[in-house]
Amino acid sequence: MSDLPHADIQGFILRTYAMPVLRVFALKITQVEAARRFLGKLVNGESEPQLATATDWTVKPQYCLNVGLTYTGLAALELPASSLASFPEEFAAGAPARADRVSDTGESSPDHWKGQLASADLHILLFLFAETEDILEEITDQLRTGYSSHDAMAELSVHEGRSLSGNAAHFGYRDGFAQPTIDGGLPPLMPDVLPKAPAGEFLLGYPSQYSDFTYPVPTPAELGRNGSFVAFRILAQDCHGFERFLTEAARQTGLDRELIAAKLCGRWRNGVPLSLSPDSADECILLEQRNSFDYVPSDSAPDAFDDRRGYRCPLGSHIRRMNPRNSRVAGNSGLKHRIIRRGLPYGPPYDPANPDDGIERGLLGLFIGVSLKDQFEFLMSDWGNRGNLAPGLRDTRDPIIGDNSRPGATFLIPIEGQKRPVELAGLSSFVICRGAAYCFLPSATAIHYISTLPATSSTPGVITTTI
Repeated sequence: MSDLPHADIQGFILRTYAMPVLRVFALKITQVEAARRFLGKLVNGESEPQLATATDWTVKPQYCLNVGLTYTGLAALELPASSLASFPEEFAAGAPARADRVSDTGESSPDHWKGQLASADLHILLFLFAETEDILEEITDQLRTGYSSHDAMAELSVHEGRSLSGNAAHFGYRDGFAQPTIDGGLPPLMPDVLPKAPAGEFLLGYPSQYSDFTYPVPTPAELGRNGSFVAFRILAQDCHGFERFLTEAARQTGLDRELIAAKLCGRWRNGVPLSLSPDSADECILLEQRNSFDYVPSDSAPDAFDDRRGYRCPLGSHIRRMNPRNSRVAGNSGLKHRIIRRGLPYGPPYDPANPDDGIERGLLGLFIGVSLKDQFEFLMSDWGNRGNLAPGLRDTRDPIIGDNSRPGATFLIPIEGQKRPVELAGLSSFVICRGAAYCFLPSATAIHYISTLPATSSTPGVITTTI
């Protein structure tokens, strides 16, 4: 298809910013007209700060600002009832009400979420990415001046993300691979050998990958078209527990602990996929080559090793569950349910010499797609926390992000020439959800539309939903 209207689309849908600093503001609308004016100024092309769109960069900006609106936020902005009714059921229900579907139970349940993220008062998330700490503080001051003006919004909480050395996540794996290439969009930082994803998988108003199907666009069109949805999640990582598990699994099986770490993820910690290098973390495989693989020979990778049994990369590994590529999986849907991932770690690097420092660390994650239900929720439930992705997984779950709190949770490593896989016992939930929100990502046109709605009451009322 021809190029998308980049100037109307929020930038982080189509582009990786690669900025080292992130601050997320959780806000409550307290004065409707003032809140609308604040949002309108973000897209007026005049005063700073401005919404970051997907317009081509001639010079990389010093910051990028994006906006997410919850369903209760749209209601608090007093959108017409017909518009509110046109949004998908899962978005209207919100992340707390859908927690069970994505295994946010036990320690991950909304009862334990922080920053008032489980509250119906959560209306807006502002995502501020910056190149430096000084720029972050400068734009933060401007934002706070703007949303506190005329009591437009109250700050519920603020959440900080910072990049780690080597673009790593807290478990030590290099991150940032395997982003889909969107037809009509911008090229990803890492080349992707898989077919381009239709724009309608990530933007409302365009054909999806399903024949003759386009996801419904919230009405009116100027509100819904070119928008998307995001699941924002604060994911605490138990680094000490993860490293302890690797050591114990190596002791029990005789396998190298770094090989076990690679089998759990599907990549060595430097990002080299097992599919390309099953025996070592081969640094000779260049960064730009570390996403050029498949699990079976395919049009995307005709020379790929046929790993249908998972001898190189286990079927239940994290990256194979989240993106099976051309693997044969239930419903022949390996190339469906793709998702855009953004975010940054939070908390200081893990220090093995001081493993019990009592400091929380993890990921501020943004998971973007046109359907929260068919993309994010499907990945977390059907593929991440059930064994029905492919035959032979039994009742296992994603070994890294899955809910492995139940007794007897295991991970299976198939070994060529052996009838039975190596079974790793002693798994636990290494990732705990500490907060989540479902947000609509409106286009620049939609934000302008909201800002120019007819004047209504000044103070938003109590919002209820029966969904």
